[in-house]
Amino acid sequence: MNIHQLVNSNIMSKEKIAIIGLGYVGLPLARLFATKYSVVGFDINEKRISELQQGKDVTLEIEDSVLKAVLKDNADSSNGLYCSSNIDDIKDCNYYVVTVPTPIDKNNRPDLTPLYKSSETVGKVLKKGDVVIYESTVFPGATEDECIPVLEKVSGLTYNADFFAGYSPERINPGDKLHTVDKILKVTAGSTPEIGKKVDALYANIITAGTHLAPTIKVAEAAKVIENSQRDINIAFVNELAKIFNLMDIDTHAVLEAAGTKWNFLPFKPGLVGGHCIGVDPYYLAQKAQEVGYHPEIILAGRRVNDSMGQYVASEIIKLMVSNDIRIKEAKILNLGITFKENCPDVRNTKAVDVINQLKSYGTDVTIYDPWANPEEVKHEYNLDTLQKLPNQKFDAIILTVAHNEFLKEDFKSLLNPNGVLYDVKGILKDNVSGRL
Repeated sequence: MNIHQLVNSNIMSKEKIAIIGLGYVGLPLARLFATKYSVVGFDINEKRISELQQGKDVTLEIEDSVLKAVLKDNADSSNGLYCSSNIDDIKDCNYYVVTVPTPIDKNNRPDLTPLYKSSETVGKVLKKGDVVIYESTVFPGATEDECIPVLEKVSGLTYNADFFAGYSPERINPGDKLHTVDKILKVTAGSTPEIGKKVDALYANIITAGTHLAPTIKVAEAAKVIENSQRDINIAFVNELAKIFNLMDIDTHAVLEAAGTKWNFLPFKPGLVGGHCIGVDPYYLAQKAQEVGYHPEIILAGRRVNDSMGQYVASEIIKLMVSNDIRIKEAKILNLGITFKENCPDVRNTKAVDVINQLKSYGTDVTIYDPWANPEEVKHEYNLDTLQKLPNQKFDAIILTVAHNEFLKEDFKSLLNPNGVLYDVKGILKDNVSGRL
């Protein structure tokens, strides 16, 4: 059977989609696909599956009522979403969409373990004519050089003869209820021109913002990885400006506001750059660049600046405390926020931890308050204790590291000891701050 026959005999049949990985990316995508297709959401985390089957999303990306509206009780062919940790439930799917995380290791090198493991899982159920689509952010070439060989080895099938591949990079913004997955234009690509059109049509059926069909998988991979690298470099620039202007006793935010009156000035702000995308993706591009013989100077320079900001913020706070005659050892400090960004519970690769650990290294006693973060998850990931209610006590210093909406409603000055320091990393507290980034 040739490619054309396979495409028309299987891919053009009733689509049944398996979403591999039901985290911040996979679940919103599965929910959206389930409005038009029969979908099986697969995840190895049985606790996660149990919660989803009850219609509860602890990531808060999908409202419980919206999730329950698409859930179904079995993996049959009718439209809707069935969540499972049983590989047998995805055997009769013909599209497999992989949405697992792509982290870095302690040396900032790409860790493709989740991709390898998920590819092995898909390989066990892969059939002739099936299409495997990867959404995880990777370096150019990773899909075809790293993932496809795993699929071939486990399945015994041949790439672009027996099965096909696609790539459509995720553009999820955790916690953003305005730019949801269906409202963000989707880049798509396929392993052949014909498969590219099929993959594009699949997404076009659910993405109201439209799609952009890239000519190759490598082009789509490269497009995604430079999106976050560009943002990382821009933030590094304003972080460096903040360091310069602080030495000159100039309000960085006032400078940016003034410069922003020009139509083509980009409105980036200084801050801690963490999370699973911006703080990670540039290392994927840098690693691949080095493999092909190019040392990326600007990309890595931006990463060095942004990775240093936790230490910088902590040192600025300590200087303010010293200038206010506050004894540093055993000083009581309240840190506001530990998630990687505002108004979401995601604590992956949060740089608030860098500030906290640096402050602890001075012998201070740091209390962490975050109404969004799951204390159990924070304890597991960072071995830190967090509170979800504001403590009723006095502190020598209070640091706002995450701009949760709840923090705009509190009078933190009332929690400070005499000469106490209030430091605003995010620049959202307008009055009575001792310092800001």
